Amino acid sequence: MSDSCCCPTEAGSTVCELPAQDFQRPSRTKNTCPVCGMRGKPVQGQTVKALLSVSLREVQDVEYLFCKTQDCPVVYFSPDGEQIFRAEHIRERVYQKEPESDDVFVCYCFRHTVGDIRAASSESRKAILEDINIGINAGQCACDLRNPQGSCCLGNVRGLIKRHDQVMTDMAK
Repeated sequence: MSDSCCCPTEAGSTVCELPAQDFQRPSRTKNTCPVCGMRGKPVQGQTVKALLSVSLREVQDVEYLFCKTQDCPVVYFSPDGEQIFRAEHIRERVYQKEPESDDVFVCYCFRHTVGDIRAASSESRKAILEDINIGINAGQCACDLRNPQGSCCLGNVRGLIKRHDQVMTDMAK
C-alpha cells in the first residue's frame, strides 16, 4: 500500500489539504463561515460549479470556501459571507456533513461509502485503500471535481478506518 496520494510532495501530509497550484487563499480575516463562524477551506471555482445543483447563473466570479463543520448547513461560501450554498444545493451528499451515514460516499471517485468501510473486514479495508491508491496512480482520481471538499479523499478514508478500528478495539476491551 502506498502512502502517497494525488497531491504534490510539498503537501507533507496524507490529509491532502493543499489547494491547487495558482489558487490564492482568501484573506485570513474573511474566511470564516457566516453561519457557524469556523474557518473555511479554499476550493476551486470549478469544484463549486461541478457540484452545485442550482443554476450556475447563481455562481459569482469570487473565491469560495468549504465549510467542513458537521452541524452547519453551509457547504460553500464566499469570503465576504454574501453568498452561501447549503447541503441541499449540492449534487452529492457531503461526507463531512453526514459522517455517520452508511450510504454517503467517503471516496467520491471510486464510490466507497462509509458503510463499505464499516462493514469491511480488516483485510477488505486494506483492499479499499489499495483500490484507491491504484486508481490515483493510474490517473483516475478527480477529487478536485468530485469531492465536495475539493481535495483528495484519501485522508478522509484513512481517518474513517482509524476511527472505526479504534471503536472496534474499545468494544473488544
